[in-house]
Amino acid sequence: MNEYRKIDDKDIEFLKSVVGQDNIFVGNEISEDYSHDELGGISNYPDALVKIHSTEEVSKIMKHAHENTISVVARGSGTGLVGASVPLHGGIMIDLTEMNRILELDEENLTLTVEPGVLLMEIGKYVEENDLFYPPDPGEKSATIGGNISTNAGGMRAVKYGVTRDYVRGFEVVLPSGEVLQLGGKVVKNSSGYSIKDLVIGSEGTLGIITKAVLKLLPLPKKSISLLIPFPNLDKSIEMVPKIIKSKAVPTAIEFMERDVILAAEDFLGKKFPDNSSDAYLLLTFDGNTPEQVEKDYSVVADLCLSEGALDVFIVDTDERKESVWSARGAFLEAVSASTPEMDECDVVVPRNKVAEFIKYTHQLSKKFNVRIPSFGHAGDGNLHVYVCKDDLNDEEWENKLKEVFNCMYNKSVELNGLVSGEHGIGYAKREYMFEQYGEAYMTIMRGIKAAFDPKNILNPGKVCQ
Repeated sequence: MNEYRKIDDKDIEFLKSVVGQDNIFVGNEISEDYSHDELGGISNYPDALVKIHSTEEVSKIMKHAHENTISVVARGSGTGLVGASVPLHGGIMIDLTEMNRILELDEENLTLTVEPGVLLMEIGKYVEENDLFYPPDPGEKSATIGGNISTNAGGMRAVKYGVTRDYVRGFEVVLPSGEVLQLGGKVVKNSSGYSIKDLVIGSEGTLGIITKAVLKLLPLPKKSISLLIPFPNLDKSIEMVPKIIKSKAVPTAIEFMERDVILAAEDFLGKKFPDNSSDAYLLLTFDGNTPEQVEKDYSVVADLCLSEGALDVFIVDTDERKESVWSARGAFLEAVSASTPEMDECDVVVPRNKVAEFIKYTHQLSKKFNVRIPSFGHAGDGNLHVYVCKDDLNDEEWENKLKEVFNCMYNKSVELNGLVSGEHGIGYAKREYMFEQYGEAYMTIMRGIKAAFDPKNILNPGKVCQ
């Protein structure tokens, strides 16, 4: 266990000299929001919160923290779900949300250079206005790009386009010592030694603090259409996914959802879904440069689904219907959260042909433990979002049942050759499950990487591999 020095008045004065009096908050000045992330359950306040506006400020603070063995946590919008941005040891919290400038759009190299506090929704809007496209599409559009890179966020378009790592050309990162590194750049290929850039991506703020990123863009697809396909049961819907993939009509996204989650979203939003009468649905999107190309692809899949037992195919092509479907899909997490006083999430990833087996297993667990376990997720890449809800359980029942249910689910994911997290990361909440899955040899390598970057273990301590 590391011993971190408590912040004193001299440290506060130093921080004021770096960021100015208006950008530092201590004690009761720190909002409760900064003590936890979106999921809650794990909370602790920083001793000092600083709002950052430059790489130089981050570098000076990290150097001071390194020399004085003070723990530091970087934070964006706080939309994480595993406690990764919670300052377990107090110390300094670096808030990067005001480092939020779009620095350069390079249309010749198809790159966008941004600061870490730029929101995902701002990036999407900006590049689309310039007829370009940033494919990663995590559900939480108010997350910062720094947070997306730190968790290697995935999202709905991963089936066709991949995840955040595939769209980060390079970045500037401040190490725990305060040194600043430039990793990658605008080049397309790089075989120059170890890929330190790819180590930092997905490291959840434990190896360095990203202060600038160069993102890869694509030309904007001219046409996009979604299909909402109801099925009589979950098995029928999920069994379709490998068949759709084999059809070679590659969808941009393949999402699955069950009726109870749709009803929760309707209740939460006060809006009707196009259809809520079936037990299970697939939601697919197709994009391309011509209406003919898109229509050809979705027609293949629509005919295939109907021949295999789908009840109908709704074409989501009007603005009204698109808004109805995608606003509901975007609200699933909030709707589940609003329906219960507390919940925890399992975001395992399993092979595509094992999705139905895993979801059926969660139904068995729901009955066995008498807890509500709604789910939805990215059927096209096997990444599932499964929520265990507290509802009317008392605190002791909740803690006991939650642990048992999670142990069962993670053991099942291992049995099905899956992994602990598909896109939300490990943070603090999921460490024990990762330790069990990966074993000592793997964890020793991870801890060695952490020690090489951060020998004093001051940056986001107690997370991921510790």
